[in-house]
Amino acid sequence: MFPSNILLAITGDMEGWELFKNSLIPMIQGGIRYTIPLTLISFTIGIIIALVTAIMRLSKNKIITLPARIYVSAVRGTPLLVQLFIVFFGLGSIGLTIEPFPSAVIAFSLNVGAYGSEIIRASISSIPKGQWEAAQTIGMNYTQALKRIILPQATRVSIPPLSNTFISLVKDTSLASLILVTELFRKAQEIAARTYDFMLLYIEAALLYWIICFVLSIIQDQIENRLNRYVAR
Repeated sequence: MFPSNILLAITGDMEGWELFKNSLIPMIQGGIRYTIPLTLISFTIGIIIALVTAIMRLSKNKIITLPARIYVSAVRGTPLLVQLFIVFFGLGSIGLTIEPFPSAVIAFSLNVGAYGSEIIRASISSIPKGQWEAAQTIGMNYTQALKRIILPQATRVSIPPLSNTFISLVKDTSLASLILVTELFRKAQEIAARTYDFMLLYIEAALLYWIICFVLSIIQDQIENRLNRYVAR
């Protein structure tokens, strides 16, 4: 009765509750078919980009470092919405047409890559230099030390901020509705355009995003607790 009481207070009659129930399945379908896959694919590609960019940023060679610095600065200095429009509308205007879903993946992956690279770079830099020196004393080169000693430790440090980036990405996928990706929020917009009940449907969409992020927060806590077992006290 609790949800229905809230909806009755918003709409004033039972029609709102019926609309809520009828629109729930289409929104969930939009989340399963587009929002969640878009988040997972973009985050996975973004983390790969982030790792490569972070390693480039840590290089002492300016020829390697400069492109990474420009990329990070450009992405962090421009709105995500503008980046999304450049990929979808901008590239399309010069003859390079990309479908909405791949366009969203490209834009979100590049965005995650830039922000994630700074997280990974800071995590790697937080590892004591003694760890590098210890790896060198047992005959490891830079790549071996990075792979076997430094990155495993940096991973534990980077998990909390990267998890927050992942949760933020779930919410940012709502911007894909502006380039006609029929994800969760786009479904809410389509139904609202037919029924004119914008308040109810947008609250319903917000509730679904909240539930997804709440579940992810619980998973994040579980991962952090598991990793903390291996921290010396």
